[in-house]
Amino acid sequence: MPVSASAILPVQDAVLAVLQADSALTDLIEGVFDWVGEKQPYPYVVIGEAIETPDNTHDSHGSQTVVTLHVWSQYHGYAQALRIASRLRALLEHRRLVIAGHRHVATYFVSQQTLTDPEPPGDIRHVPISFRVLTQVQA
Repeated sequence: MPVSASAILPVQDAVLAVLQADSALTDLIEGVFDWVGEKQPYPYVVIGEAIETPDNTHDSHGSQTVVTLHVWSQYHGYAQALRIASRLRALLEHRRLVIAGHRHVATYFVSQQTLTDPEPPGDIRHVPISFRVLTQVQA
């Protein structure tokens, strides 16, 4: 049986590769990042927090990784951010990912939420959207 290995960074890398390669998404946003500078133009997507839990079987090590993507927009209302979130869902939900050192089992949509940044001037829309990625360590 292969040794257990964290899936968080390989999952993040796989998600980032899929999102950055999609021209329909890149036409909607100014970029996909795992870190954003203060002057970054809107709209954009940030790969955010991840939670990994074991999902082992009798003879293999596996993980369930919930990764949250953050859509940020200054559009008046949520329409732009929700269109972007919809594209993220189309790219990831039930889609095969190439994850270094891991076999992709499945990707499921978990949740999304609409938020308004309360800091003045209050014109920033935020949509966190989460996916559960099931993996097994490759032999």
